[in-house]
Amino acid sequence: MVKFDEKGLIPAIAQDAKTGEVLMVAYMNKESLEKTLATGQVWFFSRRRKELWHKGATSGNYLNVKKVFIDCDDDTILLQVDAAGPVCHTGNRSCFYRELGGLSVKGKDTLQR
Repeated sequence: MVKFDEKGLIPAIAQDAKTGEVLMVAYMNKESLEKTLATGQVWFFSRRRKELWHKGATSGNYLNVKKVFIDCDDDTILLQVDAAGPVCHTGNRSCFYRELGGLSVKGKDTLQR
């Protein structure tokens, strides 16, 4: 059983089905998860715009679903996908292209170099 949070959302990780590379993380609601399973292409819920978001509808860089997993706590989705182009809005293949190095934790909410 999928456990959505108090806002009706669940984190969803998009991972390249062939290489295992993490491409992006976004959120899904019940409707976007159902559309993803029904269509074979990834749909997310935009927290900023408060609406469904068909990944690739504007850019043509769709995420085609190969497999869908849920974690052991039922509160995170893993989407193994075939990406039809760069996934990040910056044009990078993955949203995780910047290394966060040389930082230490200062207090509970602040990072410093």
